[in-house]
Amino acid sequence: MNIMLKPFLGAGLVLALAAQPALAKDKPAPAATPAPVAAPASTGTVVPGIGVADINGAMAGSNAFTVAQQQRAVTYKSTYDAAQTKAKALEAQLKPLIDKFNADRQGGKVPTATLQQQAQAIQAIQAGGKQEIERLLMPASLSEAYVQEQIEDKIDQAVKNAMNKRGVTLLLAPQAVMAIQASAYDLNPAIVAELNTLLPTATLVPPAGWEPRQVREARAQQAQQQGGTAPAPRPATPAGPQPDSR
Repeated sequence: MNIMLKPFLGAGLVLALAAQPALAKDKPAPAATPAPVAAPASTGTVVPGIGVADINGAMAGSNAFTVAQQQRAVTYKSTYDAAQTKAKALEAQLKPLIDKFNADRQGGKVPTATLQQQAQAIQAIQAGGKQEIERLLMPASLSEAYVQEQIEDKIDQAVKNAMNKRGVTLLLAPQAVMAIQASAYDLNPAIVAELNTLLPTATLVPPAGWEPRQVREARAQQAQQQGGTAPAPRPATPAGPQPDSR
């Protein structure tokens, strides 16, 4: 069974970058996919063998994920604080430049070439600041990726176990359903329960030198395309005993 997964969003990076001002009004975030409408539980006939599950939602609802999220805020507090400080400093640096740019543009007296130079300078500062914030947040970002990978390694088995126990032979994503009797078809609670059994807790801090799966795969693919031998992949888990996230 191959399950399509979406990466979890790094909250720390988003919060830090959100403090940066923009030259133009940001585009509105895309609307979330509407959840299927729940039909009254007393109507209709339940069709056996069908289930609906939000796999990413199930992973995010597991104990391993939620506990790691809570502990990461403490373990990496200095990391988040440093990134937030940088974001505030960047905002303070950019605000007068952006205010001047907007005033000059609205005034209509500043040449276009000068406005372009101002915009390019602002964008360069923004790009450099974003890179610095990402660098500061790298330890926490790696922790998020490490926890996610541990959960991903168990989600396939968790889904299989939940389907077998509930007698589900056809599993649908919520986006494929227009209306549903949630209590009858919702497999998320069963998947979360299986995940909690398979992975009660996740290791919060990755081992030294660990790289996310997509980085390892890209490195191996690049080596294969170059006709060389792919380097031995870094271990996804420590060789020796490691403390868990508790």
